[in-house]
Order: sequence, then C-alpha cells, then structure tokens
Amino acid sequence: MAVRHQLIKRHPDAVWAVLADGRRYQEWVVGPYRSRPCEGDWPELGSTLSYSVHLGPWTLTGRTVVRRCEPPWELELEVDSGALGTARIAVEIRPWGDHSLVIMDEHPLQGPGGLVHNTVLDALFQLRHRRMLSRLAKVVESCPRQPSETA
Repeated sequence: MAVRHQLIKRHPDAVWAVLADGRRYQEWVVGPYRSRPCEGDWPELGSTLSYSVHLGPWTLTGRTVVRRCEPPWELELEVDSGALGTARIAVEIRPWGDHSLVIMDEHPLQGPGGLVHNTVLDALFQLRHRRMLSRLAKVVESCPRQPSETA
C-alpha cells in the first residue's frame, strides 16, 4: 500500500472543488491525457469518468468509478485500466490550520498489479503520488480564492 501526503496552501473546500470537477481530472492525475465525465453526476457514488492514456505507440482507455464520497473530506475511486487491472485510490482532506493536508492511499485490487503487488510497485506508486499531489496543489493553489477563504 502506498500512502503519501501533501500540504496544500488552501482551505479544504478549495481542494474539494477541484476533486469534485470531473473535467479537471487529467489536470492533476498522472497518466491520462484526456478524461471526461461518463455516467452519473461526478463525484456522486457510482458516477464514472472515462480516460485515455498513451503508452508508447498504444492508447489505452479506462474508467474511474466513485466508490465512496464524503464531501468535502473523502473521495475513494476505483480505477479500471482494463487488462492492467483495477486499483483503489483514496483521497482524504484534513484541515491543517488555514491549509489542507491531503493524504493519498493507493493499492491494486485486481489484475496484474494485484498479483505482483510488492515493495517495488509501492515505490513506483510513491513516485506517481509525489507528482500527482504536486500537480493537485498547483491546480488548487492557482484557482481564485473564494470569499469564505479570505474571511
């Protein structure tokens, strides 16, 4: 299991606003170059996004399903990458003074990733999470502040 955290210098509501916008998924998630809301009203339970990833000359498609949603604190997703298998990604947002502590936890569920899950795979997840959380911070911190954040 790979767990990583990032301090984002914005209120938890600002972090949630980005996570709750399915059109912004490819801006902070590492891998997809294109994503779009597919079924349901993101991030309601059971709603989905479809995404595309380039791997060399191949383009893979997949979908992400909301498995748990507790606004504005928790979002749990199941990423289905077809032949590569599925993974659980949990994002927790904690108030941290005037900022947010975002904790990301990912582990494979099914498929090749689940069969060969080991410390090497966790190390790769850690590298991916470092980049993903950095991207999330950049997206959130570049959004205009809401009146509730300046009070």
